[in-house]
Amino acid sequence: MSDNLLDDDEFYEDTTAEPINFPTEVQNAIDQVIPSTDPLDRPDFNVVDHINSLFPTEQSLSNLDEEVSKMECKIRNIDDEIRSVVRGQTNVGQDGKAALEEAHRVIRQLFTQITDIKLKAEQSEETVREITRDIKQLDCAKRNLTAAITTLNHLHMLVAGVDTLKTLTAKRQYGEIVMPLEAITEVMRHFDNYTDIPQIRQLADQVKEIQSSLASQITADFHDAFSGAKTTAPNRQLAEACLVLSILEPKVKRDLLKWFVGIQLNEYLVLFHEAEDVAWLDKLDRRYTWFKKHLLQFEDRLAQMFPADWNISERITIEFCRITKAELTKILLKRKNEIDVKLLLYAIQRTENFESLLTQRFANSTLSGDDSEEGKKPFAGIVSECFQPYLYIYIDSLDRNLYELMERFVHDAKSDLSKEQGLSGTTISVLPSCADLFVFYKKCLVQCNQLSTGNPMLTLALTFQKYLREYASKVLQSNLPKPGGVGSSGGAASLSASVTNITRDLSSAAGLIQNFLKEGDATRFNRQELARICCILTTAEYCLETTQQLEEKLKEKIDRDLSDKIKLSQEQDIFHGVISLSIQLLVQDLEAACEPALTAMNKIQWQNVESVGDQSGYVTAITSHLKTTVPTIRDNLASSRKYFTQFCIKFANSFIPKFIQSVYKCKPLSTAGAEQLLLDTHSLKTVLLDLPSINSQVSRKAPASFTKVVVEGMTRAEMILKVVMNHTEPDTAFVDQFLKLLPKSDIQEFQKVLDMKGLKTADKSHLVAAFKLRQPLSQPPPVTSPKHDTTNIRKLNSLIKKTF
Repeated sequence: MSDNLLDDDEFYEDTTAEPINFPTEVQNAIDQVIPSTDPLDRPDFNVVDHINSLFPTEQSLSNLDEEVSKMECKIRNIDDEIRSVVRGQTNVGQDGKAALEEAHRVIRQLFTQITDIKLKAEQSEETVREITRDIKQLDCAKRNLTAAITTLNHLHMLVAGVDTLKTLTAKRQYGEIVMPLEAITEVMRHFDNYTDIPQIRQLADQVKEIQSSLASQITADFHDAFSGAKTTAPNRQLAEACLVLSILEPKVKRDLLKWFVGIQLNEYLVLFHEAEDVAWLDKLDRRYTWFKKHLLQFEDRLAQMFPADWNISERITIEFCRITKAELTKILLKRKNEIDVKLLLYAIQRTENFESLLTQRFANSTLSGDDSEEGKKPFAGIVSECFQPYLYIYIDSLDRNLYELMERFVHDAKSDLSKEQGLSGTTISVLPSCADLFVFYKKCLVQCNQLSTGNPMLTLALTFQKYLREYASKVLQSNLPKPGGVGSSGGAASLSASVTNITRDLSSAAGLIQNFLKEGDATRFNRQELARICCILTTAEYCLETTQQLEEKLKEKIDRDLSDKIKLSQEQDIFHGVISLSIQLLVQDLEAACEPALTAMNKIQWQNVESVGDQSGYVTAITSHLKTTVPTIRDNLASSRKYFTQFCIKFANSFIPKFIQSVYKCKPLSTAGAEQLLLDTHSLKTVLLDLPSINSQVSRKAPASFTKVVVEGMTRAEMILKVVMNHTEPDTAFVDQFLKLLPKSDIQEFQKVLDMKGLKTADKSHLVAAFKLRQPLSQPPPVTSPKHDTTNIRKLNSLIKKTF
């Protein structure tokens, strides 16, 4: 009874304690082992929520007693389960201890069994060892007996072979020596570990003595056979002696071959000594003719006497090339002042032809075996390498040729550009001289690539760069007509030098060029001069593209470690500068044509205009100039469509701001005057949008980039006039309309609009004050473009005047 009371108390204490919250991993494990759908088992169990679920309404409280009874019954059942579990745990400790003791007993029994098995295995191994001991002894005896018999046989062969070799050597019977010598040489390797035995050491010494004797005897036989003569009749005994040499120490064969190859070329050293007349480059062919004849004679008479794997013909050839290169190097150094480019190229060509012939002749022949240190040399460049230090003579000759070619190009350019161009059928799109220049470059590149792909190729690239700059300056820049009708001999020359000097800083080049263009009066270019500018532009474009290809080809041909030094970017920048300058000249010329019309526009008394009519005369004049000039430029730039588009864009970017400034000068404006000016602006906008295809029989949509420039610029001019047409009262409404139509404007432009309206000073003051109040709400004023910054222009003009 007391136990039950104690359990009840403990249970009561447990139920009043804080709920236990297990970690997530533990709770998941419990859910897997003891799955439950009872809400009381959930870790997030909430008493209030559970009661609300049981009694959701007041009517459900009628079942309260029934639910309480269920809960009390469930609590008693849980108490009974807990008591059973607690009481059951008292027997678990005793059962676990008994199980642990049983496990210990089983382990001890297993260990005893393993020990018995190991003991029996050792006994079995000892039994097997005793059984096989005798067999092993028999095997060892057998191996020793076999080795002894083999050694005795080798010893017998060695003793008998030594005696045989002595006899055959004395009789010079080299053909019969080969096989015994090979056998004895092989047998001696088996006795390398027995040299401490006196008899074996004695036999080894005898073999070495025989080999030494054979080497000296065969060498002497060759010397006797070829003494005093470079050739002799084929000798069978010497052919057999060569087979013997192949077995002896490699140095013996190497020394003999060196001597033999040397005597084959003794006559060559005498005939073509540097003091002889035939040794000079102009008779270089005689060297190669002599060798080809000598090699053929050798192969007909003596080649079959030597083993094929000796490659005797190739050895003679390599030695000939080595001697020739050394002799030519000496004579070139002594007589370098006598070398001209024609003689140098002749010598290189003949030598390379000879090397090519040798490469084909010995394509399937290799030097191998004991002669591996000589290696298989490629014959390309084996002799002609001696000419490499003198290729500067070739480059200097190319420089002189290019100088003369450039002088001709200058003369031809003046002649070509002085023709009546711009008329149908007579237009020159690209100067012929530029194609001639790059054809010459290509021939030089191919020829130099055959001579060298090293530093001479790099020097050639520098020469190319020099004359690309010369061509850009003397042929292209100097022939650009100077604004104001001045001939190309004076102003264009200074202009050319100026452009050349500023190509290093392209960011400021545009501004400087523009200042040069502003010098002189506003005299227009004629059709021939416009065609000349377009021809120079397209020629510069051709040169630019071909220069890029030339740079890639040079990098491809030159040695890889020098390719990074090939850079023609400065030359490309110069041609870019010529193109930009040509476009600026065309733009400036067309602007000059429109300038009088803008001046006439400002002289109109706009305040006296009472009605709106057709477009004004100044618009007709501008349109006439555009229709006259642009088609001429378009026809001459037919092959350079992208640069014609650039011309149109640059003209629009330059002309439209000037037109807007002229609009501001039209003051004061009457209402009708403003409407007439708006009509003129719209007409001019329509003409400008059609500028790329103006007066063209082919209708082509203008490029989007050009259309954007025209629409933005001319729309701004229209918005200015629309603001002028608005009433100024009330002040805030007028300011709002200004900021709406011209959101990127500042107070200066606002004051210009007020001036166009012809307001009194007091009225303007009110409007300016209203604008200043609203200005913080508007967008910040645009940054002044360097193009229209008069301060910078004055500074650049001053700098140019000081420099030139």
